[in-house]
Amino acid sequence: MKEKIIKSKERVQKHGEVFTPRKIVNKMLDIPEINNASKNLHATFLEPAAGEGAFLVEILKRKLEMVSRKYNNDLNQYENFSLFALTTLYGIELLEDNAQICVMNMFQTYYEQYRRQVKVHKGRIKQRVLDSAKKIITSNIATGDFLTRKAIDGKPIVFSEWEPINLRENSKNIRIQRTEYTLDEIYNNVRKEKGRSINGLIDNKSQISIFDILNEEQQENEEQEVFKYIPAHITNIYKEEMIKVDG
Repeated sequence: MKEKIIKSKERVQKHGEVFTPRKIVNKMLDIPEINNASKNLHATFLEPAAGEGAFLVEILKRKLEMVSRKYNNDLNQYENFSLFALTTLYGIELLEDNAQICVMNMFQTYYEQYRRQVKVHKGRIKQRVLDSAKKIITSNIATGDFLTRKAIDGKPIVFSEWEPINLRENSKNIRIQRTEYTLDEIYNNVRKEKGRSINGLIDNKSQISIFDILNEEQQENEEQEVFKYIPAHITNIYKEEMIKVDG
């Protein structure tokens, strides 16, 4: 089947949308420096024009292959390190339909690799692992404009930093401290109190919630409340456990 690099002439004219062929994606990722980074557990990638996820999906495959070789003593270790590898991949896409497909493609890639390791270890697929994968992906893929750093609703793009706590090479269980930053804060190297959530001022509708796992009810209070994520096991981050703190 011939690979499609454009969806329509109208989209090309209006948005300049042309997809990078898979062959070119792999050639670019095979550049030694990029190839090494794509096999580095801690290396972070941001795709500013993510499209349907051609680059991010391929990088995810390479990271998961590395995890299966180095952090796979048992299924529990694979689950923890594969989720951590997922936290290092971010994308911004201007068109919402592309962003949704990108999310689905990344999740499908993760699911297929996870299912393969479940068979290898003769284990079972755990829903909390899949739910945490969905939460990471939906939090890390934003619909917006990289140049303006704004979401499609005009609000700042928000990303989460997923910081491991006391991570070791032989760890089997990873604890994560999640902290939210706007893209402007990331550019300006702003550091804030660990765990801080951006709430009230910004509602994270720029993130793709197609799995229906995000809470749709937004409380609108005149006095803004400030919340903080508490450290959590990486397979439980889908719970988004928080505490209220003084502003």
